[in-house]
Amino acid sequence: MQNTHLLASEKLIGSVVSIGNDCATVKLTILEEMTVDTYNLSHGSFVFGLADYAAMVAINEPTVVLGKATTKFLKPVVLNDKVTAVATITETSGKKISVLVEVTNQKDELVFEGEFICFVLDKHILDT
Repeated sequence: MQNTHLLASEKLIGSVVSIGNDCATVKLTILEEMTVDTYNLSHGSFVFGLADYAAMVAINEPTVVLGKATTKFLKPVVLNDKVTAVATITETSGKKISVLVEVTNQKDELVFEGEFICFVLDKHILDT
């Protein structure tokens, strides 16, 4: 059962396919409003958002936040691509959790990979 990012937009950052032990899979279809030019290239923020969302769901704690991301965009993503992010927790040290995320397209080509350093806070970051 999903415990985090419950109001996230499926249209903008994807829909959860599965949540497992220390992993999650999220899918996103690239829409016309996500493109930036006449070649139908998608803005990288949508793939990044998908990957970030997958990392959050892999951790699956209500108070998880992103602290740092090291990423590589490996292939272009274009209109109508169906991209899938698979996030796997690789290390946990107290409140700090490292997550590896790989994003592939419908041809099973790796288009993005990243390491997301996340933190599980004691309370919501905006709770005063």
